[in-house]
Amino acid sequence: MQSSPISTANQTGGTGGNSKLVHAAREFEALLLNDLLGPVEKTFSSVPGEENSAGSGNYQYLGTQALASSLAASGGLGIAGLIVHNVMKNK
Repeated sequence: MQSSPISTANQTGGTGGNSKLVHAAREFEALLLNDLLGPVEKTFSSVPGEENSAGSGNYQYLGTQALASSLAASGGLGIAGLIVHNVMKNK
């Protein structure tokens, strides 16, 4: 079984620059996922003809952000792994 660059960095302790690289790659993927999920959340979060309560948009945004972060931390779309692989290859 071939391991991904992220799991390899975690297994080796992820010390120094590798752990920072993995963290930055996951955060970047979370930002991308948040941008992708934002419009979907806005489309499906409201019922036509129903008014949203004040501040509900903030809670919906926080929920989308938490979902994007969780997805990225568990592998997401694999973008973080590609980033880590390419940066480590070019070192």
